[in-house]
Amino acid sequence: MSSQRIISLLPAATEIVCALGLEENLVGRSHECDFPPAVKQLPICSEANFPDNLSSAAIDKKVKELLSDALSVYTVKREVIKELNPDVVITQAQCEVCAVSLQEVEEALENYLDKQAHIVSLQPNSLEDIFDNIREVAATLDVTAKGNQLIEDLQERVDIVRHKLKFNENKPTVACIEWLEPLMVSGNWMPELVGIAGGASVLAEAGKHSPFVQWVDIQLQDPEIIIVMPCGFSIERTMKEMDILLQLPGFADLKAVKNDRLYITDGNQYFNRPGPRIVDSIEILAEIINPKQFMFGYEGDGWIKFSL
Repeated sequence: MSSQRIISLLPAATEIVCALGLEENLVGRSHECDFPPAVKQLPICSEANFPDNLSSAAIDKKVKELLSDALSVYTVKREVIKELNPDVVITQAQCEVCAVSLQEVEEALENYLDKQAHIVSLQPNSLEDIFDNIREVAATLDVTAKGNQLIEDLQERVDIVRHKLKFNENKPTVACIEWLEPLMVSGNWMPELVGIAGGASVLAEAGKHSPFVQWVDIQLQDPEIIIVMPCGFSIERTMKEMDILLQLPGFADLKAVKNDRLYITDGNQYFNRPGPRIVDSIEILAEIINPKQFMFGYEGDGWIKFSL
């Protein structure tokens, strides 16, 4: 068993470490790591440079201001990390808005720790990349066999969904809303996940970063299903801002809204986290897109239907 001391500065990485059976090796976490719940008692090694109760528009404005001044959106707590004396620090190079970046970690820890910690940086753009990240973390932590087993188990669940939809010709168009103000649709792995679950993603390209869109773009696409999954937001938090969408001109006239196919998901716990629960996210999408064929039991917790 690995005896390495691990700090995870990324919620998805924390979940990967725990899924590999190494929860006891975690000595520190980011301010956003909250699953499995037991990790909440670990020392916090990062913080956001803005309050957490801001609206979508205010968060967007604050983040853009910080980045335009070449400031970081997050602060790495060097003193805490030094005290925790890690062997491995896991971070990401995917998005400077989503979590502490590789550059920040490198700059914060350069010549600062008493020993050279191994920094692992994850940068997934697809489902296969997420599985590769699990392999990489498992190899770094000397549990390669466990990593392979975990991926096999996850892949099996993906295959069950694929298999059930093998002869499914009807692929409804799906708009996944990743941010409310300004409007953004979900890119990276999300179009692929929607495809596996039997839908056709609109306005975003698999493997590419999530694009900002104009409201008129969504109107022109007139998707059959709309799934709202703001990055870092729970269902409850998203509910508080649904008026942003509801007040858009012609929102009630969209096909998805008229046919009662508007949904809110827990973006924070599922879709925005490229870890083991990305497969839960596929199962959630399958329940939403093909309710007659799938009932995994996520409704109420992972997603809800939102009726006007």
